[in-house]
Amino acid sequence: MSFKQNLITFSSRFQGDDFGKSFPLNHFIPVYHTVSDEHLPHLKHIIHYNNIKDFEKDLDFTLKHFQFVNWDEFKDFQTGNFKPKKKIALLTFDDGLREFYDVVAPILERKGIYAINFINPKFIDNKELMFRCKASLVVDVLNNIRNLNPEIYKILETGLSSKEVLKQKINEISYKNRKILDQIAELLEIDFQEFLQHQKPYMALEQLKKISQKGFGISNHGFDHPLYKDLTLHQQVENTDQARHYIKQNNFIHESFAFPFTDFGVKQEFFDEVFKNQNLFCSFGCAGIKFDSFSKNFQRIPMENGKVAEQTLKEETAYFNLKKLFNKNTIRRI
Repeated sequence: MSFKQNLITFSSRFQGDDFGKSFPLNHFIPVYHTVSDEHLPHLKHIIHYNNIKDFEKDLDFTLKHFQFVNWDEFKDFQTGNFKPKKKIALLTFDDGLREFYDVVAPILERKGIYAINFINPKFIDNKELMFRCKASLVVDVLNNIRNLNPEIYKILETGLSSKEVLKQKINEISYKNRKILDQIAELLEIDFQEFLQHQKPYMALEQLKKISQKGFGISNHGFDHPLYKDLTLHQQVENTDQARHYIKQNNFIHESFAFPFTDFGVKQEFFDEVFKNQNLFCSFGCAGIKFDSFSKNFQRIPMENGKVAEQTLKEETAYFNLKKLFNKNTIRRI
């Protein structure tokens, strides 16, 4: 554990249990990807996803301290037209994974909780597998192979390394170099298309429409989940607009956008460009409890870290307060 994490963990012990008072923002926006009791090889090595029991504990904790709101209430709250009884919580999910339809939605319906899903149209109907999911699937197969094809070492430009080094290299493959994963998969006899058809990791359009009819939100997460800071401004806007057109065409929520991965390194010029669309109400990052110099960009709190929601919020609050001492708790766009 790093010095920074040790300091945050230590400081979190002094945070109070009354989150209505101690939580530094008037809104809590948790972000999850999936919930499952199953081994999901395409996610296992990239996301520490919650099982059903732990997810329900998170929800019950949040219900105790916050007031869950839907999309319209969230917008009205931000414009001063909605007065909640507690600080609000907007539950968000990323990537349009099938478990939302099979597992999460029934839980939320039972508890009366709304959630908004940020999806990548490229993957809906299981047409393609996101490159990070491909990496996880490759790593999962590597764990069960003794003798590797030496071509894999050449492709990864590494000598005869340990499996741990290989897995690290695979997990470091970027969006720009994602075709490398297809080359490795071929050597390992992994058929991504067969996996997509058998596993069906993403929701189909029909399923998205069904959960939308039940009152859940569907919105924009970029077209194919790139890391935005690695794109040119033109590519950033193009990726965003391509997804927005799909969202609007299917009568989903086209007033919001959640950055895939992170908004770290995204410049003010991107916000200036996409918010020329006056129907866009806000965007979302996932940098934890932070302010943003662009007031319409809200930061979410990643909840898939192997910790219960209470500990996550205590650590996030402690980190926010530590950064506040040095005036470092605001993301400043240039």
